[in-house]
Amino acid sequence: MVIAQLQSSHPCVLASRFARPARIHASSSSSSNRKLIPCNFWWFHSLAFKKHDYKINYAEKWEASSRSIEDKMDSSICMNVVDNSSFKFFRMDKKNTPQGYQVQLMIGSLSSYFWFRLTQMNFINAFVKIIQDLFPSMVWMLGATGSPFACISNSLNKPMPLKLDVSLPSLQDVRWNLARLLYLFNVQLERNVATFLVVLAVVCFSFVVFGGFLFFKFRDETQSLEDCLWEAWACLISSSTHLKQRTRVERVIGFILAIWGILFYSRLLSTMTEQFRNNMQKLREGAQMQVLESDHIIICGVNSHLSFILKQLNKYHEFAVRLGTATARKQRILLLSDLPRKQMDKLAENIAKDLNHIDILSKSLTLTKSYERAAANKARAIIILPTKGDRYEVDTDAFLSVLALQPIPKMNSVPTIVEVSNPNTCELLKSLSGLKVEPVENVASKLFVQCSRQKGLIKIYRHLLNYQKNIFNLWSFPNLAGMKYRQLRRGFQEAVVCGLYRNGKINFHPNDDEMLQPTDKILFIAPIHGKKKPQLASSNVANRIKISQHLKVLENNSDSTSYAIELVRARLELIAKRPGKPGSKASDGNLGPKERILLLGWRPDVVEMIEEYDNYLGPGSVLEILSDVPLDDRKRASNAIGHGKLKNVQVFHKIGNPLNFDTLKDTIMNIQNSFKDGEELPLSIVVISDREWLLGDPSRADKQSAYSLLLAENICNKLGVKVQNLVAEIVDSKLGKQIARNRPSLTYIAAEEVMSLVTAQVVENSELNEVWKDILNAEGDEIYVKDISLYMKEGENPSFFELSERAHLRREVAIGYVKDNKKVINPVPKSEPLSLTLTDSLIVISELEGEQPIVL
Repeated sequence: MVIAQLQSSHPCVLASRFARPARIHASSSSSSNRKLIPCNFWWFHSLAFKKHDYKINYAEKWEASSRSIEDKMDSSICMNVVDNSSFKFFRMDKKNTPQGYQVQLMIGSLSSYFWFRLTQMNFINAFVKIIQDLFPSMVWMLGATGSPFACISNSLNKPMPLKLDVSLPSLQDVRWNLARLLYLFNVQLERNVATFLVVLAVVCFSFVVFGGFLFFKFRDETQSLEDCLWEAWACLISSSTHLKQRTRVERVIGFILAIWGILFYSRLLSTMTEQFRNNMQKLREGAQMQVLESDHIIICGVNSHLSFILKQLNKYHEFAVRLGTATARKQRILLLSDLPRKQMDKLAENIAKDLNHIDILSKSLTLTKSYERAAANKARAIIILPTKGDRYEVDTDAFLSVLALQPIPKMNSVPTIVEVSNPNTCELLKSLSGLKVEPVENVASKLFVQCSRQKGLIKIYRHLLNYQKNIFNLWSFPNLAGMKYRQLRRGFQEAVVCGLYRNGKINFHPNDDEMLQPTDKILFIAPIHGKKKPQLASSNVANRIKISQHLKVLENNSDSTSYAIELVRARLELIAKRPGKPGSKASDGNLGPKERILLLGWRPDVVEMIEEYDNYLGPGSVLEILSDVPLDDRKRASNAIGHGKLKNVQVFHKIGNPLNFDTLKDTIMNIQNSFKDGEELPLSIVVISDREWLLGDPSRADKQSAYSLLLAENICNKLGVKVQNLVAEIVDSKLGKQIARNRPSLTYIAAEEVMSLVTAQVVENSELNEVWKDILNAEGDEIYVKDISLYMKEGENPSFFELSERAHLRREVAIGYVKDNKKVINPVPKSEPLSLTLTDSLIVISELEGEQPIVL
């Protein structure tokens, strides 16, 4: 009640015990004029409590004063009122009264409260004043909406009950919240193991603080807080410290801290170990590490070509080290793949176990980021291998991989070799700007057909792709510019001139009068001698100029011209002329041979093999396919590629397992019985892999192919069926050589290995891509092993130079010969006579279709 009245501005009337004190002392001079009256107290903000002086105005005439006197807490109040004066005083004197102590206590309490209340109200009023000055609009809005009577003027602002649910959550909700909290912590911990270190540090600090305050409290502040915190830390890090505690409570606190310290350091050690293991795993995966290499080779993707490519690169670097052209002792190979890191390391270790001139590093693949971290713009070359079985997926993945290289700067000088399955994809990849793309079309199926029809052709391809032997070379000779191709073709004795490379295109059959331009390159077949170029027959430029001038004189001389014409006519009499009409690629006749072929196995690119057989065989040929693949899948693949364009071959499908003896026997017997009386057609049995072994381990497919081939040979021997060719597709060359040694009549073809060697050779010289593209394409020039009887008569002993001139008249390039089943590529010297018989062969680069242009 008193506090409420003090806070208001209305006058306060003292109680009766204050108005009527126990004793009243009046002076003798004015005793009759003094009387007791009630007083009205007014509140002033400037009171002095320390002096306990109060002044009260009553009707602007009365004045009262009081002075506190310390006298054993006893007081008496005396009020002196003067009637005959305009100012009247009253005084409260402390006396030895029973109520004096209570009065003094009440006055002191009220004085303290008044002082505290005034200080608080002054601060609040000042703060409200500042807010009103800074945000007048906000204060107005709050006042309008928060006023107790605001709802009288605005019916929309009527107070509404909040309807808060203050009930305690259920136990299931509490469990779910705790599980949610633990889940979020585990998610963060999975992203970064170091999060647990932060949690451990916070908990450890909390235990130290909590234990230090407990020590400080139970020791009755006999020890400083700093020492208590330090002792809590000592108990945490050293479990023996808690044994030094004296009281029971301190021992319990020290024991808890010691147990937590043991748990803390065990978890800290395990967390640091896991963090280190995680960092090492990232380093092994290579996802976050930047490669600081230059002149390295990047291989993107893993398939069956990888082992052959690595072996070929190892041979090339070994040969470069011997010639002194290598820039490092080992060639660094960077392998990128999306396979698990352990699988990649195991694969690389198995492949590179015997490769001493290359060093393989494996990294994880994330397209553009991986290429940037692999320093692709500083690489020597980039190889992109297909990792999918479907031909469309192969091309789309190749396109996306090449597209990921485009944002990287300075990529126009780094050759990117990409294996694709479609020639249209090659043109698309070459159209990408800012990149030097060299697409290599995978024509392994066509190459298999070529090698299956010509015995020994696969060995010739291996020879031309072996860096230690004669291979294709492209060299520029600016000092020979202006010479005719005829002079170049006859002038090199240590190499075989195969054509001219001009404006990114290869021409195997230039005109003899074609002039060499300074930007042209000459295609040779010769061994590699480092940076040493093949030389003409004369040793210096002066002699070459003299020879050139002498040849021009001979050409202008009528007698020399007549002699050359007579020499050409004589050569034409000794060779077999090619037909004027286009014929089959397998024969010099107008029509190809009529044959019957049994194909064991199936995969989607068999359709390309069928088309290649149609180019070689004549009308009436039959191709029968035995496989356990459903007919719907075969027809689907045939319709996708265009199976209806066949002209010479009829295709028959049969469902059965080629590994089954009875099924294979019935198939061969049906083929034998289908021959007409007296008709004998050459029969060839070809075995291919049923599965897509390009993406997996080819050892199982090799075993199946080898078993089917041996089974077919056994059945043919029992039935007395004569077979012209028994050919199997084998990936592992060691297994193929072992089969060939035990069964000389059997032939193995590693077409995928040849394609891998082509890719590796294009890595070292990207311009050779056009050369191999023309040779391996059925529409271009190809390598053939032909009977020597097409170029010489019986009893002749021509030199290789003479055989080359005769082959040139047939629009062919002679590169070697086969004598007694031994091949010789780039024979040296070329002017010596060769002791060849009609059973031998000549190796040429030829395009059999088209007319024979002979200019006399």
